[in-house]
Amino acid sequence: MNLPNRLTVWRMGLTPVFVAALLLPNPPWGKTVALAIFIIASITDWYDGWLARSRKLETAFGALLDPVADKILTCAAFICFVELRDQNGNALIQAWMALVIVSRDILITGLRLVARERGAVLQAEKFGKHKTASQMIVIILILVGLAARDEWGFNSAQFNAVFCTTAFWLGLATVVLTVWSGWNFFWKNRELVLRDA
Repeated sequence: MNLPNRLTVWRMGLTPVFVAALLLPNPPWGKTVALAIFIIASITDWYDGWLARSRKLETAFGALLDPVADKILTCAAFICFVELRDQNGNALIQAWMALVIVSRDILITGLRLVARERGAVLQAEKFGKHKTASQMIVIILILVGLAARDEWGFNSAQFNAVFCTTAFWLGLATVVLTVWSGWNFFWKNRELVLRDA
């Protein structure tokens, strides 16, 4: 297994550690640790792709697994945000938002598997990569807000109100971009999707 693929597998391995840091009750500086883990994982996502392209280490394994690793990490984060609460006890990200994001990623992964069975590898497209980058930025911003609220001393009512409103609108924008990128991917590969319909 080459280095870019090892980094991809390593990023998948970071996901349960990230979830544990974020959701376990009262870990010391858990939100801050989760933020650091997510930033490191996001950097490896960029680095392993750059490394594979620059050193011509691109493989079918990496083309399939890299976007799956991204989806596992980002979906885990959005599901965790459903479990986390604002100052009024409401979910930080609404469950329907997480459902749309996770459903889109499951459908795209299914399409990749169908393509692979037919001897084709569907590479991540630029629009999908922008979607993933945008999701990661949104997740980092929400993690910063969580760490600031729970561990960095920014726990005023005004901060909480701004943070929760911002998290809602960031989640909504992510849903719109996620749906659009999913539709775009399906439309470009519609012949593959509809071949056996």
